[in-house]
Amino acid sequence: MAELRGLSLAAWSRSQLLRELLEPSGAYPRRRPLKRPTAATLRSDYAAARAWAAELFAATGHFSLETAEVGRTTIGSNLLPAAAVFTSVEDEIAFVGRSKDAARFRGLADGLSGLDAAFRAWALRRPLQLLELGANALTAARVALWLRDNPSPGIYVRQLGLPGVHTKFVENHRKVIDELAAELRAGPPVPADVADDGDLPEVPAVQGSLLGQAAARTPAARFAARHGFLHPPELVRFRALDLRLPLLGEARDLTVTAEAFSTLSLPVERVIVTENLVNFLALPTRPDTLAIYGGGYGFSSLQDAEWLRDCDVLYWGDLDTHGFRILDQLRAVHPHVASVLMDEATLLAHRDAWGSEPSPSRAALTRLTGEEAALYEALGSGQFGESVRLEQELIRWDWALTSLDP
Repeated sequence: MAELRGLSLAAWSRSQLLRELLEPSGAYPRRRPLKRPTAATLRSDYAAARAWAAELFAATGHFSLETAEVGRTTIGSNLLPAAAVFTSVEDEIAFVGRSKDAARFRGLADGLSGLDAAFRAWALRRPLQLLELGANALTAARVALWLRDNPSPGIYVRQLGLPGVHTKFVENHRKVIDELAAELRAGPPVPADVADDGDLPEVPAVQGSLLGQAAARTPAARFAARHGFLHPPELVRFRALDLRLPLLGEARDLTVTAEAFSTLSLPVERVIVTENLVNFLALPTRPDTLAIYGGGYGFSSLQDAEWLRDCDVLYWGDLDTHGFRILDQLRAVHPHVASVLMDEATLLAHRDAWGSEPSPSRAALTRLTGEEAALYEALGSGQFGESVRLEQELIRWDWALTSLDP
């Protein structure tokens, strides 16, 4: 029974049963072959083989059984189940206990088709995602229809005033909206954006967009460019640790657009990028040095700052797997970046400050040094304990300042 249930559940997980429910292919009645006991098995463990067959014979409410003769010339003739036959896809769905889900899927698919017949193709391609989204799929479809009817709205995404669509809905469902909008264009689906915490791709300029090529580097910016929305510029926050740097009067802590930052070409020799705001604010004065507030994943804002290539750039992040993943991402933009305070000695010197990383990264990182890669692997494999992390703000300042000294 477990074998048969596994076959049917696999068909459900591959969306085969839901697709068949929505668009019958003629595959039913469907025969599911069973791996029945051999004559040798009957001789060695007849009781187990008999129990296996009895369970199947007793559970034929959703399927019928084909039998085959086994062991006639050795142990004696035995009729054993050879295949289960499901008359309809509804029977197989009921067998795996998914009838309610199937009914809900059919209702959602009908709802999508009622909005526009083109959405039926998406429901066939993404049955399980449709079930997961539920009513949100219908809302996403309404947004896709609005985008079709308003190809260049010239507003910010959060200004979208569709009834029942809250301000963050579009931001949280960009991918499905893109896919549904592609169905309305009768063109190929829009390729999925890289994850927000992934590498920075090369993105071509979007014809007719309100955004230039430099602005459309994040998933949110690319979505805005595709659909003619306005999008806020990326920002860079930095502090001049050298009071002699020529900035704006006495201003030392500045936030500017990424485009403006790329044109600064400040006369500094050293740049320290740190993720923690307090650490960023607490860094003491240093000659010829600038501090940049990283703030997590996403370094596209530094991509065009070519003048950073002439500086020694240090990255100081959390000593955990995601800290190394962010470092790896930053090196996709500026390969010469060196890490600081992200070593085993610092980790072991602060055992009393260790915490637990909620969801350690398992990504393959290709831009780490040998020592960094070894520590990343050790943290991910639990060599120091389960999901160990050392947040950068918990490192003692005397230790940190020694490492940060030129």
